[in-house]
Amino acid sequence: MTTIRPSRCFALVPCAGIGSRAGTVGPKQYARLAGATVVGHTLSALAQVKRLENVLVVLSPQDDEFEWQVPGFPGWVSRNGGASRAQTVAKGLADLAQHGAAVDDWVLVHDAARCLVRPEWVDGLIDACINDEVGGLLALPVPDTLKDECNGRVAATVDRAKKWQAQTPQMFRLGMLCDALEDAGVHVTDEASAIEAKGFAPKLVRGALENFKVTYPSDFDMAERLLRTRT
Repeated sequence: MTTIRPSRCFALVPCAGIGSRAGTVGPKQYARLAGATVVGHTLSALAQVKRLENVLVVLSPQDDEFEWQVPGFPGWVSRNGGASRAQTVAKGLADLAQHGAAVDDWVLVHDAARCLVRPEWVDGLIDACINDEVGGLLALPVPDTLKDECNGRVAATVDRAKKWQAQTPQMFRLGMLCDALEDAGVHVTDEASAIEAKGFAPKLVRGALENFKVTYPSDFDMAERLLRTRT
């Protein structure tokens, strides 16, 4: 009898950026929040997701901080991050394959700077996508009125109906995502965009407002307050 191995789930955390918009001294992933680094909070949450086989962090080749900034990390670390997010993720996928991940295994790509992610949100994404043909992502319907801009002034009001704000994790099969990123090039800003360019429609799984990406200086104050008041 032939036994079919069920697909496994891995997490991939691109962590090779410098966070130029954050206003921090050094890479924003190593900024301190509520007693730990930004990426430390992220990895702590992912470590609590029992269905993840392992977590791979992809760093810049010049990164010499990770091990002392995030002591005791039990997952895999790669130092071959690229100049863009897409390049870093693509290199991380190749590293996962070298670690034994198969083309039909799921990869959950999560921003290092979404440090308020909760394990139950990741589990919810896995539940929603594990039997899906394409995969999907956490996202939120856009509640605000949207404006197009030209030279600092409103050019038009954009219909917000059916508009969603993409979050992470974004969950796709390793082989499909490798192919999509190779075809899409270096300028795609998330994995779902690359999958869409191949003609697929990723599943939208409702996320949480708290799962925001720490990007600007004011975001750090908000993240600090939320982390310190969590129950």
